Amino acid sequence: MISEAPWARHEGTEGAIVHVDCVTHKYPDGTEGIHNMCFRVYPREIVALCGPNGAGKSTLIEHINGLMLPDVGRVRVFDTDIDKRNVASIRKVVGLVFQDADSQLFSPTVMDDVMFGPLNLGMSIEEARKKAQWALDIVGIKDLNKVPHYMSGGQKRLVAIAGVLAMQPKILVVDEPTGDLDPSNAHKIEDLLRSLRDEHGMSVVIALHDMDLAARLADRICIVKEGSVVAEGRPVDVLYDEKLLESAGLELPAVAKLYVDLGLDKRGKKRPLSLDELTTLLAE
Repeated sequence: MISEAPWARHEGTEGAIVHVDCVTHKYPDGTEGIHNMCFRVYPREIVALCGPNGAGKSTLIEHINGLMLPDVGRVRVFDTDIDKRNVASIRKVVGLVFQDADSQLFSPTVMDDVMFGPLNLGMSIEEARKKAQWALDIVGIKDLNKVPHYMSGGQKRLVAIAGVLAMQPKILVVDEPTGDLDPSNAHKIEDLLRSLRDEHGMSVVIALHDMDLAARLADRICIVKEGSVVAEGRPVDVLYDEKLLESAGLELPAVAKLYVDLGLDKRGKKRPLSLDELTTLLAE
């Protein structure tokens, strides 16, 4: 069932590990990045923040790891309110991967880059190297001495994610994880994010406007419009609500659109979110 915002009126917030409670943030020019924003993250879930450019997705995720602090409201991570005194410790728990991977890659080699975070946490060189190797193994990067600047866009994104994973956060926040990537690298990122939830028990927050990716990957969808979460729910409900998506400047995912256009949504069968699910239903 789709629940209308604000989350403050939504039942079922018990057990959340991130609480964004009625947060407003204004930029120096007076523009509101987010307004009365309420949002939750639960253990071992992938939650997608879906909205067009400028909706407030990036501003929200930068509040979750303390890169930005609210003007009004509060943000809590594992029952700790984020403030200027504890942002360093919060960032050990919440890892943020920016949309532009180049902004996170600046060391002479891949290994140096991924070791940077653990070293900043006070680990020894030996321990930092072990953490970096573990993270690089997860993302599948083997050329450890390569200069990040000369890697492909997909490889850079994987190295940027590895650099955050090396600090072993419990929550990973990723801004437009597959933006501008070719299909092969986009699938690698998608599979990686899914494995972080399934195999490593992490919670993953993804900010995106790719509704097809949201349909395949997310456990929960939050629709962001004009700086607020206006609705949330299961992908099978939210991503078939054409009026809701249109009101937020979004479109039905390709599979949902085809299913509706064929008139199959009126039959009351399970709504598909992937091509495999659609093929199975058509075969039946």
